[in-house]
Amino acid sequence: MDKSLEKQLAFWLKSRKAACGPFLLLSVALGLLAGLLLIGQAWLLASMLSAVVMQGETISAVGAEITALLGLIIARAAVAWGRERVSFEAGRRLRTELRGEVLNRLSALGPAFIKGKPLGSWGAVVLEQIEDLHDFYARYLPQLSLAAMIPLVILACVFPLNWAAGLILLGTAPLIPLFMILVGMGAADANRKHFAALSRLSGHFMDRLRGIITLRLFDRAEAEGRAIEKASDEFRSRTMAVLRMAFLSSAVLEFFAAVSLALVAVYFGFSYLGHLDFGHYGQSISLFTGLFVLMLAPEFYQPLRDMGTHYHAKAQAVAAAEALSELLAIDIDKQQGKEPLPGSFDIEARDLSIYSHQGALLAGPLSFSLRQGERLAIVGPSGAGKSSLLHALLGFLPFKGELTVGGIPFTELDMAQWRGAVAWLGQEPHLFHGSLRDNIAMGRELGDEQIHGLLAKAQIADFVAGSADGLSHAIAEGGGGVSVGQAQRLALARALAGQPKIFLLDEPGASLDVDSERKVMDSIMRESEGLSLVMVSHRLEALTQLDRVLVMDAGTIVESGTAAELANANGLFAELLSESGLASSLDTPVCDGR
Repeated sequence: MDKSLEKQLAFWLKSRKAACGPFLLLSVALGLLAGLLLIGQAWLLASMLSAVVMQGETISAVGAEITALLGLIIARAAVAWGRERVSFEAGRRLRTELRGEVLNRLSALGPAFIKGKPLGSWGAVVLEQIEDLHDFYARYLPQLSLAAMIPLVILACVFPLNWAAGLILLGTAPLIPLFMILVGMGAADANRKHFAALSRLSGHFMDRLRGIITLRLFDRAEAEGRAIEKASDEFRSRTMAVLRMAFLSSAVLEFFAAVSLALVAVYFGFSYLGHLDFGHYGQSISLFTGLFVLMLAPEFYQPLRDMGTHYHAKAQAVAAAEALSELLAIDIDKQQGKEPLPGSFDIEARDLSIYSHQGALLAGPLSFSLRQGERLAIVGPSGAGKSSLLHALLGFLPFKGELTVGGIPFTELDMAQWRGAVAWLGQEPHLFHGSLRDNIAMGRELGDEQIHGLLAKAQIADFVAGSADGLSHAIAEGGGGVSVGQAQRLALARALAGQPKIFLLDEPGASLDVDSERKVMDSIMRESEGLSLVMVSHRLEALTQLDRVLVMDAGTIVESGTAAELANANGLFAELLSESGLASSLDTPVCDGR
């Protein structure tokens, strides 16, 4: 990973720590308190041993010190428990806020953006990568502060007793973070590759699992199984690389900590043997001084070792932050308007250019109008920008130019109200795990009679009546348990539950058989009576039921008129009719369908 990018991601991670609330500072305070209690514990223990060994004191004579020592041990245990609790709470708050922010951002970006990645990849971002930020905030950041404070406090206690021991500690301390940095230089890159492999595996597996029936029909299950095996092996290899890095860094830290402790022990050992005579302040080195410093020496290096242990948490978080920061940095066309819906739903577009969230031009400039109650079809070859126009009308894609609804600029409308007034039906209706009642109501307070009425309008009441469970009929995630045609009609009933003012349809019959498509289109035409309707369609035979047709090509509107007029205009629409063999069927005057 590029060093400048790694620094930017580390800065981004630290900028998010406000979400942890006061628990991050409280974790540091409790860690510092635990260090102070440890110093007191070492002082008492060294004093008691010195008194018993050098002065011949009995155990009863140091009873007060023993009681105080037991109190310090209990206090340290309580502080350690409290620190674990507040550290976890700091990480939990961060994860909760960030996950909510990511889900809100995905909701704001809409389906046009979400479909740019496989579903499994988004699952890895929302679940795995956010979870992998926990240890960075719960452990690494607090330990970073403690690694600077506790050694300084210990040095402040050691130098007044023995300057040589203090210099040994001070001189060897930089070895640990130095080699920690050297070993961990590739950790962030290893973790980034690990996350990329996980994202590919998740997306690949989820897509193949959802399409397993189709793969079997076309005898591709075995080939896709080998592809999943290859992706799994890549993920295993990346995981092992991360683990090797973590184990290597831990071994290096333990080695240099052991060498540093040995230097302190050798110094005091040779001093007591009389071979060394420096470091003290005019008096010989007492047993108390040696014991106190030797007990503090491991604790001097422990915060640095703990920071090294948690260093892989930083590398893991930096790798996870790459995808998260990119997602949250996407500039959304902020529609903060709160204008209520107008009385009229006339739509006017002038020089409207539609862009992706990355800034690429998807369609435009477009100029058209839709009067309230008018039914408009949008046709054209694949990639012409038809679906992009619908996503823009839903407020899910940024645009430039003029777009108004009832004379009110689109960006000033309350998006929640606007989307609530729109019935949207796409090519792939999504039903959720739950009952049929839940899928229709979607949180609305609807009685069973109302739901039965909606099902009748969508021409699927017979399916519910024939089910033993009725409205409690269980539907699996993704619509398992119902056919595609039934799922589309259930989705239509759900859309009608919002009492829409305008219909936006993106090829609602593309995946249906002739009978199901007829039922869906009949229901739509009947329920949209007197309402505005915009339908993207490749099925040109149904266009005579609509008032007007817009023909798009390469992101622009190339023709406009009734189906019959365009059929005789020798333009792109006529070519599309000729290719589909429907040229003669549209020579009759257009029917308004109402």
